[in-house]
Amino acid sequence: MSSNPERAVSYVLNKYVTEYMDKDVLILSQNTLTREAARMLRHYETDDIIITDENRVPVGIVTDEDILSKVSDVTVYAEATKLKDIMSTPLVTINEKATLQDALHKMRDNNIRKLPILTKKNEVVGMIFQTTIANVIRDATAAEPRLLSPPVKAVLGNLGFVLQFAGVLLLVPAIVATILEDTTTATGIYLTTVLLLVTGFFLNSYGEKSSLNLQQASILVFSSLFLLSLFGTVPYLYVLPSDETNVEVFGNAFFSSAAGFTTGGISLFDEPENLTQSFTFYRSYTQLIGGMSFIYLVITAFYPESKLQSMRGFISGRTLHMKELFSTITVIFAVYIIIVAMLLYFFGQDNLLDDFSLAMSTLATGGFVPSSTIVENLGWQEQVILMGAMILGALPFTFHYAFVRKKFLAPKLGKEVLTYFAILSGATVLFIGISGLEPLESAFYSVSASTTAGLQLQSLAGLNGVAHSILIILMFIGGCGFSTAGGLKIFRLFHLRNCRSFFSSIKRNELPTQTKKEVISTLIIIALFPTISAITGLHLAESENVPFQDAFFEAAGVITTGGLSAGVIDFDTDPATKIVLAFLMIFGRLEIIAIIYIFVPRLS
Repeated sequence: MSSNPERAVSYVLNKYVTEYMDKDVLILSQNTLTREAARMLRHYETDDIIITDENRVPVGIVTDEDILSKVSDVTVYAEATKLKDIMSTPLVTINEKATLQDALHKMRDNNIRKLPILTKKNEVVGMIFQTTIANVIRDATAAEPRLLSPPVKAVLGNLGFVLQFAGVLLLVPAIVATILEDTTTATGIYLTTVLLLVTGFFLNSYGEKSSLNLQQASILVFSSLFLLSLFGTVPYLYVLPSDETNVEVFGNAFFSSAAGFTTGGISLFDEPENLTQSFTFYRSYTQLIGGMSFIYLVITAFYPESKLQSMRGFISGRTLHMKELFSTITVIFAVYIIIVAMLLYFFGQDNLLDDFSLAMSTLATGGFVPSSTIVENLGWQEQVILMGAMILGALPFTFHYAFVRKKFLAPKLGKEVLTYFAILSGATVLFIGISGLEPLESAFYSVSASTTAGLQLQSLAGLNGVAHSILIILMFIGGCGFSTAGGLKIFRLFHLRNCRSFFSSIKRNELPTQTKKEVISTLIIIALFPTISAITGLHLAESENVPFQDAFFEAAGVITTGGLSAGVIDFDTDPATKIVLAFLMIFGRLEIIAIIYIFVPRLS
């Protein structure tokens, strides 16, 4: 028996009903004939029918017992009777975000044994049964005593999967380094791969793959980015100069690794062309892994299960469950990378490996470039290609899914995507008029800032204050949700429309609890991004002896993982400062709010 059955039962009862629901639900119109319904019950081997009205809104339920008992009445004729004549109403349902405990309470209050599960749009996604909940409770109390609590095991199981997948993906740059006979780089990458695979296997042996609440998901995302950044320092330790102290070498390596996996993209290397090709490929590849891993993590943790059920996997064609999610993301980005790399090669870049490195860094909205000269000599065609790739990286996963799955080249543009393009267009026009740069170069920087990609053609230290402010605001806003871009994300701007009601003592009580939490989260992020940037900027201005304007711009690039730089941070920066900045990139990649969720679970 479990050493703490009460805790085990409390844990499972707080899980969402969608985790244990029966997804095979028969849904029929209220005008369906009873005899046809009886035939479909036998065909689908089910006992219940959810009845909908003309607008497909669930209005009642019919069971096999209803058909047998009510149709046997002499006043009811199966040939002419419709389901609306025998259905039980009103229909008692439960929301997809409700817990098993909520379901039990509703069943008890209404003296029923099953509940249809609905989305916010009143769409039926499944059915939860009292017997199912009873079995879950029984299994929880009958489980063998375990060293770790279920929530910890859930975090470890998901973390182990992410690290193992990252380890497998890192075999690609390791093989590239081996083919190019770059023994030093290959050794470091292989060692990182082994560390990720072994650590992932170890975590999986103690954990279990299961869903997480918001606090646990935040812990998972932070742990994943931290461990990826930590293990990713190993190849840098092999490459960086060894004449510095251990603290300086580690500070440089950890900062550079974090800039990769968080897609921050601020580089300490003024001349990346002095690095080997295999190592520059590895640097860009870490951004790709970081970007894809982040999309996978946030979708796993925060994306509604009902939306995933309506999607079909790009690979199998079946319902897009979590096991196929990461593979689908990988395939989509691989297709994009190949297209962008080949276009760059066709329009002038004669080194295909550098083209792939640049394509990965761009699509991951990372900012690392193979060399400092590769972007200086770009033609207008290549700049346009890179701008398109950066924008693709800033768009949500649902856009990419629709792009390759539903109707090729005709994805549906949601409000968030349209809002993003509106902000980008307006800021670009304004920046062209103020910056004093060429129109194409101005547009390039606007896109680079709004996507938080961080690609730049020259130092931005000489821009005027208004031009700097436009780029900073674009980095703060960032791209769309569920993308590789940083910033506070466009979808959070929609929460601001509830601010007036939130601050009204009368209307505030009318707002749903979830809406209040969303408003609070958005306001916290909006306040923290500039505040942290200002504090960091003050420190950098003093320690690096640079103007506060340039230091604040640099700090904004760090916390938003925007990557645009005024050249403030370099190898001579204090190692302790670089380690702190590396953590700020991780916090910024988490949009800061995830850290708050960890320590203030009530807000989550």
